[in-house]
Amino acid sequence: MNTNGLLDRRMCVAPMMDWTDRHCRAFHRVLTRRAVLYTEMATSPAVVHGDVERLIGFEAAEHPVALQLGGSDPAELALAARTGAALGYAEINLNVGCPSDRVQSGRFGACLMREPDLVGDCVTAMIEAVDIPVTVKCRIGVDDQEPRDALFTFVERVAARGVTTFIVHARKAWLKGLSPKENRDIPPLDYPLVRELKAARPDLEIILNGGLESLEHGLGEQYGTDGIMLGRAAYHTPWTLAEVDSRIYGETDPVANRHEAIDAYRPYIALQLAKGVPLHAMTRHMLGLFHGCPGARQWRRILSEKANRPGAGFDVLDEALSATALSPSEAA
Repeated sequence: MNTNGLLDRRMCVAPMMDWTDRHCRAFHRVLTRRAVLYTEMATSPAVVHGDVERLIGFEAAEHPVALQLGGSDPAELALAARTGAALGYAEINLNVGCPSDRVQSGRFGACLMREPDLVGDCVTAMIEAVDIPVTVKCRIGVDDQEPRDALFTFVERVAARGVTTFIVHARKAWLKGLSPKENRDIPPLDYPLVRELKAARPDLEIILNGGLESLEHGLGEQYGTDGIMLGRAAYHTPWTLAEVDSRIYGETDPVANRHEAIDAYRPYIALQLAKGVPLHAMTRHMLGLFHGCPGARQWRRILSEKANRPGAGFDVLDEALSATALSPSEAA
């Protein structure tokens, strides 16, 4: 049975291809205990037929963490969802928002906004396969669709099949004429439409996503919805996550300054280095940690230039930290 479960989605970090891998999620988790983290999208054929540990393996310390799947075959998605649930994920999320050409050619992602009944078949199969929440991340429409009609019709039909949580990227996706990058910037945002959806369907959990430039911005726009999902803002300026627990959940933040964040991440880095994972696989997710601070450029430069060298280790991280010349109190 699909319910909202025990997940508190007032703050989520978006699934982002090539970014929110397991190393990124481990880093974000030292900054916030409470935000719900999402994997990169994994296609259902890859999960069913590929190397599961490599594709969607994760550490228990990442919880609460959700698996995002892409696909349009109900039986295959059910198998992939069952695999994710068996690994211990807290939620399975279906991608109905990605606008890339590769996704369209596979008949999944944002093009499925045009096929709500197929999405309904998919989520029905997934819900029947697992005992954890099945959620949907979508756009407000695609191409020439009228957003209000497209979004409300889509949500109505998919909710009728048992989904109670929708994460809505408040932009259309233009599948013809715009690149994936342009689709994140050019189509206008319509936050009021997402709030209108929540007002019309108070029984559903509606999470606002798209174009939220900071935690402050997100908190300012979230009224009338149930929570926010930050994407690029969380990735490029990760220190913003360090105040999530106090500002949103009323709890003590896990780290008081950037030095503590790095120290908290060190055991994970050490474990991965011992497995033969190159340093830059972890440190590439830390490049924005000192954004806006003196020494931020030196921090990024040293990590970018030296962390990918053979045998790179903590000496590189320490050099980069020293280059910021910030005391712990200054790094808060």
